Amino acid sequence: MTKVEPMHWAIGMIFLWQTMVGVLANFFLFYHYLSLYHTKCKLRCIDLILKQILIANTLLTVSKGLPQTMAAFGLKHSFNDFVCKLIFYVERVGRGVSISTICLLSVFQTVMISPMNSYRKDLKIKAPKYIGLCICLCWFQHTVINFIFPLHISYASEKLYSRNTTKKREIRFCSRVDQGTNLGSVYLALVAFPEVIFSVLMICSSGSMIFTLYQHKQRIQHIHRTNVFSKSPESRATRSILLLVGTFVSFYSLSSILNLSIALFPEVDWWLMSISDVLSLCFPTISPFLVMIQDSSLSRLCFAWIRCALLLYKS
Repeated sequence: MTKVEPMHWAIGMIFLWQTMVGVLANFFLFYHYLSLYHTKCKLRCIDLILKQILIANTLLTVSKGLPQTMAAFGLKHSFNDFVCKLIFYVERVGRGVSISTICLLSVFQTVMISPMNSYRKDLKIKAPKYIGLCICLCWFQHTVINFIFPLHISYASEKLYSRNTTKKREIRFCSRVDQGTNLGSVYLALVAFPEVIFSVLMICSSGSMIFTLYQHKQRIQHIHRTNVFSKSPESRATRSILLLVGTFVSFYSLSSILNLSIALFPEVDWWLMSISDVLSLCFPTISPFLVMIQDSSLSRLCFAWIRCALLLYKS
C-alpha cells in the first residue's frame, strides 16, 4: 500500500460514500419491488423498467466506485489484467443498460400519457406488451457489444510499460494498452453514437411529456378542481420520470464534457479525472431517492428503515 496524499484520501472518502449509499439505496428499492412481486401484487410496466435501472445502477456503482475507492487509498496495484477487464466490462454494461432503460422509461411514459384520440392510440395499447422484449434486447445488446473491447485491450495495474509507449493510457486504477487494433471507430459506432441517440430521445420525450401535461391543464381550466390530474397516479409517475430523466441528462452531459476533455488532452490533471468519475457516480447514487420522494409510502418506509439502522448502529 502506497502513501496516500490528503487530496487522494478526500476523493477516496467521496467514492466510498457514493458506493455505500448508492448500493444500499438501489438494493432497498429493488427489494421493495421484488417483495411486491412475491406478494402477488401486479407490477406496473414502469416498475419493471425501474427494476432494470436499479440493477444497472448497482453494477455501475460497484464496478466503478469500489475500484476508484481502492485506487484513491493506494491499493491500485492489487488489480491484474483479468480483474481490470472484468471491471471495465461490468462498468460498460451497467452504464449502457442504464442509459437505454432510462430512455425506454421516458419514451414509454410519453406514449402512455398521450390522449386516446391522438395518433399514438394504437401504440398506447400495444406498448405494454413489448416492454419485456425491449428490456431483454437492452441487456443482450450491451452484454454482447461491450464484450468486444476487453478482448482487444490489455491492462496492467503496475507501470509495466515505458513512458514512450504512445498507446498506454492511465485509467485511474489500471493502465490500458491498445494491442494494435484501432477500436476508435468501432467504439463510436457501437457505443458513443447509440448513447447520443438515446440522450436525444430522452430530451424529446421529456419535452413531449411536458407539452402533454400543459395541454391537459389548459383543457381543464374551466373545471374548479383543476388539481384532479395533478393528484392522479399518471401525473405523479410522469413528474417522477421527468425528474429522473432531467437529473440523468444533467450529470451525463457534464460527465461527457469532462470525458471528452480527458480524451483530447491525455496529460490532463488527476483532479479533472476524479471530478469526472465522481459526476458519473452521482446519478446511480441519488436516482433511488428521486424515485422514493415521489412515493409517500416508499418515503415513510425508507425513513423507518434508516431510523432502525441508526438505532442498531448506536446500540
